[in-house]
Amino acid sequence: MADRYIEVSLARRGIAATAKLLDESAPITCAAVWDSLPLAGDVYHAKYARNEIYALLPPFAASEPPPENPTVTPIPGDLCYFSFAGAELGTRAYGYDREVRAGATVVEDPEAMAEACNDLWRTGAAGETLSFRRT
Repeated sequence: MADRYIEVSLARRGIAATAKLLDESAPITCAAVWDSLPLAGDVYHAKYARNEIYALLPPFAASEPPPENPTVTPIPGDLCYFSFAGAELGTRAYGYDREVRAGATVVEDPEAMAEACNDLWRTGAAGETLSFRRT
C-alpha cells in the first residue's frame, strides 16, 4: 500500500501540517479515519492534563476500531485516536459527552503546527476548529 497523508489544520490561525497515516502500526484505525475524511470539530486544549489539543467527533466508523499501537504519552507530532464509551470519563467538563477519535503522525511543518498549538494553549481555543482532510 502506498503511503497516505492527511492535512491537519487550525482554520482561524491559518496553519496546516501534513501527517502520514501509520498504516503498518494501526491499519484498521487508519482505514476508518481515511474512509471518513474530511472531518472537523471544535478544538480543545488539554492544558491541565498535557500539552496537546483534541477535537471531539461523532462516531464515524462502521464499528469501533480495536486498540492498535496504543499509548497514553504520545511524542510531539503524534496524532492519536481515542474513544471513550459512556461512563469511562464520567464528566462533561471538557466536552466528553460523546466519543473521541483520531490517528497519524505529522511529517511536514511540525514546528509551525506546534507553535500554533502553543498559541492556542496561551490565548484560548474560542472560535478555532481542528480539521482533517485527504492530501
